[in-house]
Amino acid sequence: MSEQGSSQGKTYPPDPELSKTANVRPEMKDQDLEEFWDSQAKERISWFEPYDTVLDWQLPYAKWFVGGKLNACYNAVDRHVENGQGDKVALHVVPDDGPDSADAHDITFAQLQEQVVRFANGLKKLGVGKGVPVGIYMQMIPEAVVAMLACARLGAPHTVVFGGFSGKAVAERCNDLECKVLITQDEALRGGKTAAQKTNADEGLDGAGSTTVEKIVVVKRTGGDIPMNDRDVYLDDLVDGESSDAESCPCEPMESEDLLFLLYTSGSTGKPKGVVHTTGGYLTGVATTHNLVFDVKDDSVYWCAADIGWITGHSYITYGPLVNGVTSVLYEGVPGYPNKEVWWKIVEKYNVSILYTSPTAIRSHMKWGEQHAQAHDLSSIKILGSVGEPINPEVWEWYRKHVGGDKAPIMDTWWQTETGHILITPLPGITTMKPGSAQQPFPGVRPEIRDDEGNVLGVEQTGNLVLTAPWPGMMRGLYKDDQRFRDTYWSKYSDAYFAGDGAKYDEDGDIMLMGRLDDVVNVSGHRLSTFEIESALVEHGDVAEAAVAARKDPDTGQAIVAFVSLTGDKTGTEELEQALREQVAQSIGKLARPATVIFANDLPKTRSGKIMRRLLKNLAEGEELGDTSTLVDPSVVDEMKKQIQG
Repeated sequence: MSEQGSSQGKTYPPDPELSKTANVRPEMKDQDLEEFWDSQAKERISWFEPYDTVLDWQLPYAKWFVGGKLNACYNAVDRHVENGQGDKVALHVVPDDGPDSADAHDITFAQLQEQVVRFANGLKKLGVGKGVPVGIYMQMIPEAVVAMLACARLGAPHTVVFGGFSGKAVAERCNDLECKVLITQDEALRGGKTAAQKTNADEGLDGAGSTTVEKIVVVKRTGGDIPMNDRDVYLDDLVDGESSDAESCPCEPMESEDLLFLLYTSGSTGKPKGVVHTTGGYLTGVATTHNLVFDVKDDSVYWCAADIGWITGHSYITYGPLVNGVTSVLYEGVPGYPNKEVWWKIVEKYNVSILYTSPTAIRSHMKWGEQHAQAHDLSSIKILGSVGEPINPEVWEWYRKHVGGDKAPIMDTWWQTETGHILITPLPGITTMKPGSAQQPFPGVRPEIRDDEGNVLGVEQTGNLVLTAPWPGMMRGLYKDDQRFRDTYWSKYSDAYFAGDGAKYDEDGDIMLMGRLDDVVNVSGHRLSTFEIESALVEHGDVAEAAVAARKDPDTGQAIVAFVSLTGDKTGTEELEQALREQVAQSIGKLARPATVIFANDLPKTRSGKIMRRLLKNLAEGEELGDTSTLVDPSVVDEMKKQIQG
């Protein structure tokens, strides 16, 4: 793939060989919205009964593929077995201690079907069936995927609670959805350490006072000694003697708009929001985007290095890849354990052709050094992806060079829990790549960038990203809270979905995401994107990672506080702080110079790899930090606090 210069920096035209075989076709970009999604729904989804209406749009609510009946588990598992693909590997299961572990194993589609059927038959004994909600509080083990699919098979909506959350969060979510059953595991195993998963769940449910949960199903992961009482049952005992024959538990026919799952996402105020996702539109959206964005082939080996507790895991670990019949890697562990080469060992062992991960994870690998990737054969990689936050151009270039062999295109994807699937992204084979830019709407998606008055903005003007037309995987409201749904997403503009992210068009009409609108610093009346400041800091060769927050300032309104981790064994000095301030001034302008630079060994991250920006804001303002239990390493915050307090 050749590269060329532009006023935006380097660009990378499509590889002609990739263009010849790419799944996506240029004419798709010009298709009528309903025509495009109709064709995809018919091509990618098996319907028990065909739909009669593609789209019923009554703002702010959409219904897609009305009248159709289908089942998510049938599409993800059964139909592949029926089509003679039962022996194909569905999941390469990689445990916490890496691909060399004796516990590493493969699960074929036929084996997956058997496990799902037995699990579903077991759940039926507990009264789980169509419309009976189930909570899932698990780590990245295959039983978590099986649990989701077993619920879908029965028509039981699930809500997955991220395994790193507290028991209180479990109780809050299960009670809101009125879950009858909770599925969890005895203990978590992450980075060689165990955590009391079942005990956390007990404490949360018991502490809630009252709960709708009647039964807890416990998967034995470590075999650790945990308290069990009358409401608890081990999965092994629940499914003992249950049939694994698909005919013993047929897939429940579901209306296209029947609830598939709720996923709770934190709001800036108030309790977590229960985002509603239904069946037909969601499956169509995730299957279509997974196929076209990642250019999956029959022999692809795909690895989404996320967690099923987040929407990325739902859409691009469980439902999207399995509906497409693709072989995936399911990795229990964390980057850097048992060593800093574990990711690249996985790629090499399984010939991973597609890797989808977060900029945070990539920055960690950058910090550790490219020698770990270079020690392994990564030539199998054809496509790279980025998700979760805008990716800095420097990180993009490192990812392409050291992981993608200077040739793999990078899909810089923008989407949200609320959108269900990818909405803005380059496309392999047809897009000229620009480092750090999501670039173009996916076919059948209609974004705009507007100012606060609703005017569409021109080139290089940062504004609000909105979506002016519905898409299949869009949220169907907030659970039991229509008013909050309307107020949060549809009140700023009467005719468009307000995404809450800032964006701008470049001179070519491509879209660059600027991060959350609340991640904006206002210095002397000038609105500065924290993402741009962070990118400027990372341009310095000694900086591995940077995050920016604001504190109140009597002169400028807000002042910028930069939190910086350095490469290798570098240490922070006054000279380096001044160099970094000057770096930002040269890159953006003097107004953007950080007032304070805090050096740390690492930034506060959740176990999903996201920087916990709330804590950085609290640190910058000298406020109470609140709950730090979901951090990988809470001591990082203590170190920063000492620096700030001097």
